[in-house]
Amino acid sequence: MSVAAGGGESKIDKKKLMIYGIGGGIAGIYLAGILNVALNTNYFSFLAGLGVIAAIVMGSEAVRMVCGYGIGTGVPSIGLMAMGMGLVAAMFGLSIGGMAGPIIGLIVAIVFGFFVGTVANKVVKMNIPVMEETLTMLAAAGSITLMGLSIMVAGQINYALVLSSVIETGFIAAIFIAGSLAILHPFNANLGPDETQDRTLVHTITTGALAMLAAGIASIFTLGSAGILNVLIAVAIWYWSFRWYFQLVKRDAAGVVGTGLLPKGGM
Repeated sequence: MSVAAGGGESKIDKKKLMIYGIGGGIAGIYLAGILNVALNTNYFSFLAGLGVIAAIVMGSEAVRMVCGYGIGTGVPSIGLMAMGMGLVAAMFGLSIGGMAGPIIGLIVAIVFGFFVGTVANKVVKMNIPVMEETLTMLAAAGSITLMGLSIMVAGQINYALVLSSVIETGFIAAIFIAGSLAILHPFNANLGPDETQDRTLVHTITTGALAMLAAGIASIFTLGSAGILNVLIAVAIWYWSFRWYFQLVKRDAAGVVGTGLLPKGGM
């Protein structure tokens, strides 16, 4: 067991979280796209949302890592920058890659993240040892999140459908904000001397479910009854994970003893 840069114990190694986040995220996107096309339906779109939650958990761990170097107020800045890189990479990959679009988008995001992290450390001289690594993780998480939520709304790995269902409708704004908050909020909500990795990441599942819910609501307008299924699954995940999170909060909370009212007559 090691102590993470975020200040709490790390029970899950960051490399495992990267494997889960990238592997689970891409798998969810492709399963949704392939099954929907193969079976001529949109009811498997929720699988892209499940992949998104895996990627969001990876991104949240990156936030934990970089926060340990005294840039807590800068996390929203680097997080939104990473999500911006993820958005550009995601749309670029989907626009030129066809079925290979998610892979291309992910690769471009990883290159963006590493390049910007290198500039931040070597040119701007921020000298944060994990900057390259965390920006790479955040950019990858951002690209998977935006691609996955977009495909939840569109139903297929098809740039023309994403353009008409997500971009032109304006749903991309809600997806961007919900995805960003899902990654950036959990550590802020749990930080402090008693912050623990498991509590923060379980909280991340709840915020990831809320991002999935936002995309699910949008998908009702584009996919009809398949969108309702997206919403129901997102709500179920949120309820399950929030109950889990509440148990961890009670586990980690300090005991408070009631002192009663002050005695009459003053001191």
